[in-house]
Amino acid sequence: MTISTPSFTAPTERVTCHGFLFDMDGTIIDSTEAVIKNWQKIGREIGVDPDVILATSHGRRSIDVLQLYEPKLANWDYVSRVEGLIPREFGADAVEIPGSRAFLEEIDQRSIPWCIVTSGTRPLVTGWLDRLKLAHPKNLVVAEDVKNGKPDPTCYQLGSTKLQLSQQSPSILVFEDAPAGVRAGKAAGFRVVALATTHSIEQLVDAGADWIVKDMDSVRLCTWYAEPGVAQIEISNALLSG
Repeated sequence: MTISTPSFTAPTERVTCHGFLFDMDGTIIDSTEAVIKNWQKIGREIGVDPDVILATSHGRRSIDVLQLYEPKLANWDYVSRVEGLIPREFGADAVEIPGSRAFLEEIDQRSIPWCIVTSGTRPLVTGWLDRLKLAHPKNLVVAEDVKNGKPDPTCYQLGSTKLQLSQQSPSILVFEDAPAGVRAGKAAGFRVVALATTHSIEQLVDAGADWIVKDMDSVRLCTWYAEPGVAQIEISNALLSG
């Protein structure tokens, strides 16, 4: 699919759900420059062109990327140690995605169930949350928790379980930026809001995103909505389809 002139002018839409699942990089923060520097460092160490690695690394677990280029380093001890250093060594190169801080703080304050579901390791995720002083979820699903990374839906299925929702068929909303993540969320049976922060709109459309927005500034919690166990959000200025 080709979109010549994307228009982020769709009418505001209200969506109700029981919990939220968030990808991390490209959705809550943008650590692109830090990730580039990290893979450049690793590429030099293992003798692989960093550009080759970077062409296939975004949205994928480091252990899966290393399995392609240096299998002997594709173990959790190495990956966790290296990723844990990224926020410390390259922390100045990361910024929050516009709107993410306010949205996470609000749903956290209102005790709306949420979980981060990421291809990063636990040391990487907690390192970034600490470095940028962002809200910490009660639950995480990280790279070490699943056998296969995105687009396999297991990570989002596990995330939904960790929310411990009481509804028989809970409605869950996923926030993603990568096509593999969008596909994982959809395959898990959830609606997906895709952020056009790292990939082309065409890729996100092809992946099956339900909504595409520029960033988290387009998503707002309806604070006046008071049905027990249910959250309502407004999605504004999404991609106008058709």
